Amino acid sequence: MAIIKNDIPILEYDDSQISVIMPDHEKLELKLPEKVVFAFLGECIDDYAKKHGGKTVAEFVSITKKYPVYIIDYEGEEIGICQAPVGSAAAVQILDWLIGYGAKIIISAGSCGTLIDLPENVFLVPVKALRDEGASYHYLPPSRFVESDPVVLNSIKQTLSNMNLPYIECITWSTDGFYRETKEKIEYRKSEGCSVVEMECASMTACARFRGVRFGQLLFTADSLANVDVYDEREWGNASLTRALLLCLEIASQFPS
Repeated sequence: MAIIKNDIPILEYDDSQISVIMPDHEKLELKLPEKVVFAFLGECIDDYAKKHGGKTVAEFVSITKKYPVYIIDYEGEEIGICQAPVGSAAAVQILDWLIGYGAKIIISAGSCGTLIDLPENVFLVPVKALRDEGASYHYLPPSRFVESDPVVLNSIKQTLSNMNLPYIECITWSTDGFYRETKEKIEYRKSEGCSVVEMECASMTACARFRGVRFGQLLFTADSLANVDVYDEREWGNASLTRALLLCLEIASQFPS
């Protein structure tokens, strides 16, 4: 298929699987487990790996920092874990790299801002994401939403139900503009069904679909934009970090290989 051209560059799309720089261009001697937890949980991931005998098998080297990739034994199964960087472009670059070296089932978790009146540290499962970021448009043709992988979605919900963990299904607004969440735009997104906002779900879902692998994400509420006149950063969902990582590992473990 020829490139789809448009006056607006972000709406152009090329479905070629071949790029000048491929994710595995370094040709590392690296074979990752099929199951990888790639999550926005900061140092929680490094701490967990060190406490549970995680083996560092690679590093994604960016100009700003290095992101270690660990392999751990979880319930007798090897699972990769790696910290995800904030922002759709940065996250997708590492996600695509992980896929290039063998990841086929990727589970993620991260915080989100709530657009409606929800307490902090509530877990949510996004069923689709509104594409108000840039990276997803390089992986899928333009559309307003990208749907979550139904197979992974069902697996996540089943695992959470088996653990008796309450959760809410949601539509999330993925945006690059952290400081451009205006009052009118928030109301507009709410009218489209969005109840939370974050930065990466749409792009990572699109990347995984383009590469033909499985991806699913958990979210937990952090700051609140429900009252557009009084922004409340609360505690940034920090109380959920460790629990979110353990949930991701359990979801990955329960997902059939």
